[in-house]
Amino acid sequence: MNDEFFSHFPDIAVGNLLDSIPHGIAVIDRELKIVVINEFLEALTGLALADVKGVYIDFVLRSNIAHRGRTFREVLASGEPLVIEGDIVSRDRRKLPMQFTISPLRGSGEETVGLVIVLDDLSAVVASAGLGSDQDVTDSIIGQSPKMREVFELIPLMAHTEASVLITGETGTGKDKVAEAIHKRSNRAGKPFIKINCGALPESLLESELFGYVKGAFTGAVKDKPGMFRLAQGGTLFLTEIGDMPLPLQVKLLSVLDDREFFPLGGDKKIKVDVRIIAATHRPLKQRVAAGEFREDLYYRLNVLHLHLPPLRERESDTRFLLNHFLRLFAERSGNSAKTFSDEALQLLMDYPYPGNIRELRNIVEYCVNICQNHRIEVEHLPKYLFARLTPVTPPTPVTPSPQAVASQPQAVGKDWLAIEKELIIDTLTQTRGNRSKAAEILGWGRTTLWRKLKTHGLVSSQEAVAGKAED
Repeated sequence: MNDEFFSHFPDIAVGNLLDSIPHGIAVIDRELKIVVINEFLEALTGLALADVKGVYIDFVLRSNIAHRGRTFREVLASGEPLVIEGDIVSRDRRKLPMQFTISPLRGSGEETVGLVIVLDDLSAVVASAGLGSDQDVTDSIIGQSPKMREVFELIPLMAHTEASVLITGETGTGKDKVAEAIHKRSNRAGKPFIKINCGALPESLLESELFGYVKGAFTGAVKDKPGMFRLAQGGTLFLTEIGDMPLPLQVKLLSVLDDREFFPLGGDKKIKVDVRIIAATHRPLKQRVAAGEFREDLYYRLNVLHLHLPPLRERESDTRFLLNHFLRLFAERSGNSAKTFSDEALQLLMDYPYPGNIRELRNIVEYCVNICQNHRIEVEHLPKYLFARLTPVTPPTPVTPSPQAVASQPQAVGKDWLAIEKELIIDTLTQTRGNRSKAAEILGWGRTTLWRKLKTHGLVSSQEAVAGKAED
């Protein structure tokens, strides 16, 4: 069987070729029987080629995607390659996460003679950061680019200290996930992880949320309230959007970091706290220090350990990986049949710069899964606004969204990004009848981000933005 199969490829030293590739590879025929496996897969499974040749793939590849060969038969029938994620059981009985690339193998006459299965080990690039195998996969930090590998290496090092950490990076790069990962790997993992957005509340409310208050401190304070510092006792307090913290509160925060004690609002007795601080911002803090908008002493107090998360456009090798990851996730959640991207749609998604980073990529894939009711996501299933950043590509006629789909995107060919963003916000607010919370959810932004963008585009005044944040 082996000689007959490879007679289609007389000039290829198949064994040497496959063994030179640093991934697990199996070649199977149309009956789903093993023709050849490479040395990498032999090491992974603990099975030699001589023992598995002619054996059904199900018996060799102990995987949750290989049950009764259904996935492989679908690829044989469609003639289209498929990239999915799953698990295999290794030779030492460990469950390993894998990315499977299953491609039709065509003979000299262009007929499909079998499949090539390439296994890419994800155990080194899916950093669950100690969250456990049962944690929702979206809570993992995902990537395989060199820059993300550096992040993965730094997380455990930062976790095993008590020093403050400052995480920087653009909106949507995963700062919250990294902060939680550091906490989960630290000695404080069994204690609370408390998060507060320093840009979401007006100064007076933020102060009471952070430090709490005593009964009678102000009108409406009918009983004592512990603040976030006390709730995080023994654990980690995550201060996101630290760059937006008002200057007076920066002074009080610095005092707490130095003395490990504070007065609650209206209180005359100091409260001691044992809390580790992790802060995050998308703003250039050094520039804000130079402009007098952020205290220099607090900056250095927070920036003992610094971790910068790269934007997605600097993680090119991660884009396809993330697209397939979220496609599988949302397809499973929705029960949708969409399992892969067409070559054209995938290329457009690979070329798009993702100014909103992973959060935007995630929302685009969710949009596509909801729109597409077929086996493959085509170009017409993509949000229209993408094409404005992909000139000279002309967008195709869009399909009509299904009822569960998110809001349709605005036509925006030829406009700059700020104009596109403004139009997108206006259209979404129109659809939600002015409900900003729902609009933020549809757009994939936090409410604070929406308020900031409303202000940037002149859609609200500064006073309205502050009032709106307080209402949210």
